[in-house]
Amino acid sequence: MALVDPDRLFPVETGLRGLTRALYESVADLPIISPHGHCDPQWFAENKRFPNPAELFVIPDHYVFRMLVSQGVPLTDLGVPRVDGGPTETDPRLIWRRFAEHYYLLRGTPSAMWLNHSFEHVFGLDVSLSAETADMYYDHIDAKLAQDDFRPRALFDRFKIEALATTEGALDDLKWHRQIRESGWQGRVITTYRPDAVVDPEFEGFADNVAELGAITGEDTATWDGYLNAHRARRAYFKEFGATASDHGHATARTEDLSAADANALFQKALKGTCTADEADAFRGHMLTEMARMSLEDGLTLQIHPGARRNHSAPVFAAHGRDKGFDIPGRTDYVGALRPLLDAVGMERDLTVILFTLDETTYGRELAPMAGAYPALRLGPPWWFFDSYEGIRKFREATTETCGFYNTAGFNDDTRAFCSIPARHDVARRSDCAYLATLVATGRLREDEAFEVAQDLTYRLAKEAYRL
Repeated sequence: MALVDPDRLFPVETGLRGLTRALYESVADLPIISPHGHCDPQWFAENKRFPNPAELFVIPDHYVFRMLVSQGVPLTDLGVPRVDGGPTETDPRLIWRRFAEHYYLLRGTPSAMWLNHSFEHVFGLDVSLSAETADMYYDHIDAKLAQDDFRPRALFDRFKIEALATTEGALDDLKWHRQIRESGWQGRVITTYRPDAVVDPEFEGFADNVAELGAITGEDTATWDGYLNAHRARRAYFKEFGATASDHGHATARTEDLSAADANALFQKALKGTCTADEADAFRGHMLTEMARMSLEDGLTLQIHPGARRNHSAPVFAAHGRDKGFDIPGRTDYVGALRPLLDAVGMERDLTVILFTLDETTYGRELAPMAGAYPALRLGPPWWFFDSYEGIRKFREATTETCGFYNTAGFNDDTRAFCSIPARHDVARRSDCAYLATLVATGRLREDEAFEVAQDLTYRLAKEAYRL
């Protein structure tokens, strides 16, 4: 029995379904471009087997464990580590059993579709996961993971991944990327420059992080010019390991374009830990503009991921740290917030700024009109909470009439869950093809154009936006 319907996400109406299927079949086997995500480069550097099913599917995936937590399952019961090293479940089979017992909670969610796709198409399972099948699942997947064909590099090739970008902080030594490069393996795994820890005055240990940035680069990061030069040096270092983009996960989309004197004054306050919340936000905003100018120098695509109200649960953050399922979407302004950056560099044809949102209400009112006007702007795909059939459909319906297809950046999966990558791209391909079929059926797109656009949305636009 198939776990996933071969016609999933296709329209119900017969004629539309047939055209959607034809469009999908034309792109289903294209290589995967995965230009933004959070896979661990150590997997590909060492090419060791994944330890067990729990560490592959449950412990690292906040999409999965947050749902179980919402129904009262403690994070410690799911093996999620504590920041103080305190007790947490270490038996992967018990973790898997708890996951399987509560698997029904994911019904109707994108996570269930991604997981079922992985279970069926990666591991060859054809019965549903439940408390009754938990041990069978565990033994089957664990046995597969012991085979060479299921090591990270083999799966990378099997998934037809052409390029995969990981995300590392500005202070990372990139040793795993160096090991990948020196191994001679031909898989393209590149890094992405994520400087949040050294541009956000509210980040834990900001001043110490900036000092370490100086030590790494040999720049005097107690001075404004030295601090900026240290960023340039790190960006150049990241480019040596394939980086084509930087990534910025700020609470807001605020940008500023301050004078050097005003920027330095804020920077000195940040180093002393005396910034108000508004001043910290202003400094982050100014650094987005500085990063955009650096992108004009070195060619890195600038990604802005605002709007997550991170670590919403103070107790969970204190016990388990960041990225534990308690980042919540919030209202986000783009029109006013981005104007300083856009006044500075928005008309630059050689700059690519990719905007993401967790506020769907901004698609038609703010994001699409701006991307439809400024040469530097592209819209990133539906992200995080909206990486779904419904999210993709609403995105296309709200943005296409104003910014078209070619001011968007294709698809990226933004995942820590390696085996979900083909599943997520499959959902995007099916969802986009369903939308294109609707445009054809309603006379807004010729059929030959739809086939061309399907190729672009699946493959070409991501390669161009990320200079891959």
